[in-house]
Amino acid sequence: MGNFNRYLITAALPYANGPVHIGHLAGCYIPADIYVRYLRAKKADVKFIGGTDEHGVPITIKAMKENVTPQDIVDKYHKIIYDSFTDMGISFDIFSRTTKQIHHETAADFFKTMYDKGLFEEKESEQFFDEEKNVFLADRYITGTCPKCSNPNAYGDQCEKCGSSLSPDELINPRSTLSNAVPVKRKTKHWYMPLQNYEPFLKEWILEGHKEWKNNVYGQCKSWLDSGLQSRAMTRDSNWGIKVPLPDAEGKVLYVWFDAPIGYISATKELTENWADYWCKEDTKLVHFIGKDNIVFHCIIFPAMLKAHGGFVLPENVPANEFLNIEGEKVSTSRNWAVWVHDYVKDFPDQQDVLRYVLSSTAPETKDNDFTWKDFQQRNNSELVDIFSNFVHRTMILMHKLCGGKVPVYHQERKDDRDDALLAGLLASKQKIEDSMENFRFREALAEVIDVARQGNKYLQDKEPWILARNAEENQQLIDNCLHMCLQLTANLAILANPFLPFTAKKICHMLKVVDRMLEWENAGSLKLVSVGYSLRPPEYLFAKIDDAKIQEQIAKLHAGLVKPAAAPVEAPVKEMKAEIQFDDFAKIDLRVGTILEAEKVPKADKLLKLLVDIGTEKRTVVSGIAEHFTPEEVVGKQVTLVANLAPRKMRGIESQGMILMAENAAGKLVFVNPDAAVDAGSEVR
Repeated sequence: MGNFNRYLITAALPYANGPVHIGHLAGCYIPADIYVRYLRAKKADVKFIGGTDEHGVPITIKAMKENVTPQDIVDKYHKIIYDSFTDMGISFDIFSRTTKQIHHETAADFFKTMYDKGLFEEKESEQFFDEEKNVFLADRYITGTCPKCSNPNAYGDQCEKCGSSLSPDELINPRSTLSNAVPVKRKTKHWYMPLQNYEPFLKEWILEGHKEWKNNVYGQCKSWLDSGLQSRAMTRDSNWGIKVPLPDAEGKVLYVWFDAPIGYISATKELTENWADYWCKEDTKLVHFIGKDNIVFHCIIFPAMLKAHGGFVLPENVPANEFLNIEGEKVSTSRNWAVWVHDYVKDFPDQQDVLRYVLSSTAPETKDNDFTWKDFQQRNNSELVDIFSNFVHRTMILMHKLCGGKVPVYHQERKDDRDDALLAGLLASKQKIEDSMENFRFREALAEVIDVARQGNKYLQDKEPWILARNAEENQQLIDNCLHMCLQLTANLAILANPFLPFTAKKICHMLKVVDRMLEWENAGSLKLVSVGYSLRPPEYLFAKIDDAKIQEQIAKLHAGLVKPAAAPVEAPVKEMKAEIQFDDFAKIDLRVGTILEAEKVPKADKLLKLLVDIGTEKRTVVSGIAEHFTPEEVVGKQVTLVANLAPRKMRGIESQGMILMAENAAGKLVFVNPDAAVDAGSEVR
């Protein structure tokens, strides 16, 4: 755990302008909670800081749309977000708000300290102004036609249709979202932080000092630093936010990304009078858990602010995750393409650990990943039920049936190699889990926890106490030994799983009649966790199978809630039918379902991907002209319809052994023609 005497763990402050979805959980909140629970189990001095970010343009836009005040918006969504995190077992020590007085004072003091040290540049610039509403307009308050895709409703900072980053000057026919008036340019004064002055410090601190950071984090930081930093305004024209603490700053507030990370400091102040121990002492390990869209703020801007202010520790690590997609598509809150946490809790009562497990085992730690309801079902049924719950339940059932409901004695004289192997495997797994946890590889750690349960199932199957019970008088000591080991392994599973599955760990403790203190990490690997002769409670199923109907209900709900775009759909041009053929002509075509195993771009060919397709009986190389529509990563794992008996032909020197069928939608985008449910590779399409 390094030479640190205390730990300060933060999770990104979500905007209080909407609920949280499972992408938020997978991105930073569950990973942060796993790490904190692990540290607490190791008896570390740790504080877990969270809260809502309640300033900035998204809040005011939401208030304007709903015709309420910004305070109404943040009050509403702070509660929804807080309840969602609490329901999912995200164990913050404090979950605060940036609208609190303590935060306003802390952020204003932080700015004033930097100002008094002469660390800001005061600049005048021309910004867009709404003459009807008599206010300066943030980029998001300006809409117009995108110059790149002609979307008539692009924002001044981004077109959400084509994803292009924009500035208000680039928009065609810009207008104010407040009044629909054409904005004009007016001069305004702001205070800028010259980030370029901190480049040498940041390069040494990150590029030389933190090469152990995750590749996605380190790479993004290097890209920013290699491109050169520029001065960035740390104030905005607005009436919603923390007022700039200067006499000539009427109508100015702190930039939300100056204000928000200081929220970690103000929340710690609110939590404990010893806040400075966690923020100012060098033997504190500060770790920020965030999503990849916040890397620049937590790794470049906030550390530069801390360095400029002076007296604060810098983050030791920023283990940012990538994004989680839903059913193959990017999460979109505006289109309601999301699985909302508060909805999940209602639809799956008392099954929080199922979602925690699935999101942890498929977490986008190194690249974007995809959540599907079928995968959710499969992981619950085949891993949590068939492996984890199965072992614990069989152990408890057999203990009640064959040992009178009490923890049996272990007879040392009847010990065998399989008992020793089970203990050795447990100790090895504990070490692997520790190594993974310390290095923020939580998927890897969780897989090892499941493997401990898998080892338990194998041990139980090899020992077969139900067979030994046919001659119980002669074999009772062997039965006792087997179930004693299984009960101790069950207790160990509670300890190892607790950071990931805290509700399940408590259920196991309840069945074993042990106190929560048993979950301390030092107890893992012990075979003395449950006392011999102690009566245990009746067995409970830790997890239950989820049926197809429940999953179809969720898939239907997701699609039913999708908000369709306001613009009229583009009608696809009707292409003329090809000449009529006879059935015998069609019967010559052999169509098979294939699964794409590998994909790579064909060198010097912008349109071609080289695919390796499994068609059941063999694996085929297929060259397909889909590279302008899909990246190699997007197609791996997809099922496709393949013309399997097409004569091979060479393309760019590669022999292509078939053709995959695609459809073209109205926008000219290729889409897969594949089965609506997974089928065996090689299945015939008729």
